[in-house]
Amino acid sequence: MIVEAVGENGLLIRFGEEMDEALTPYILHVRNAIAAQLGHWVTDLIPAYTTLLCLYDVRKVDFRRMRNAVQAVVNEAADPASDIDGTGRLVELPVYYAAEVGADLQAVAQRAELSIEETIERHSQRTYRVFAMGFSPGFAFMGSVDPHIATPRKDTPRDRVPAGSVGIANRQTAVYPSVSPGGWNLIGRCPYRLFSMDTLSLLQTGDRVRFRPIDRDAFLDAGGEL
Repeated sequence: MIVEAVGENGLLIRFGEEMDEALTPYILHVRNAIAAQLGHWVTDLIPAYTTLLCLYDVRKVDFRRMRNAVQAVVNEAADPASDIDGTGRLVELPVYYAAEVGADLQAVAQRAELSIEETIERHSQRTYRVFAMGFSPGFAFMGSVDPHIATPRKDTPRDRVPAGSVGIANRQTAVYPSVSPGGWNLIGRCPYRLFSMDTLSLLQTGDRVRFRPIDRDAFLDAGGEL
């Protein structure tokens, strides 16, 4: 692992170069260790696909001391005897898969040379890991989708994607937590609210997510909007 300076109050810890589900529990393990041991200096810890950004208070600690302390925690966490829990919380999200809420469902199926039913089955039969949060509050980047239904981002993003829309971009999938522009291929919609100012984000980095297909009536009964 490489620890390098980022700006005047940040350290970036690099764990690898490619997206790998096995990295996420390890990154979270190091994050928790830094929070427990250096929390009095830390102002924020932001995990991502292959990195952990550690921001610290320069009024309390200088760069050299902070880097040495972080490096010591990282070295300790790299001990094979470290107790790393890679399970993660399991969250189930209902999804209404249909053309009326998933404008690209047919195109994704055609590209994969699958039926609509087979496409839905391939998307919903996997358990996905939340790799990172970003883009907008509550937006969880999850992977990895079945390679047969992996579909590139659209060349021209939509100006408005409804909240709850479930999309695919390459081998990642996500649920739009709020109305926003977006270039992912839309295949369905979740009736749950994934972010609010009161409860904040339903999903967190490291969570595991399963999508459960539901019909139109169940979607509307659960509060979904067409």
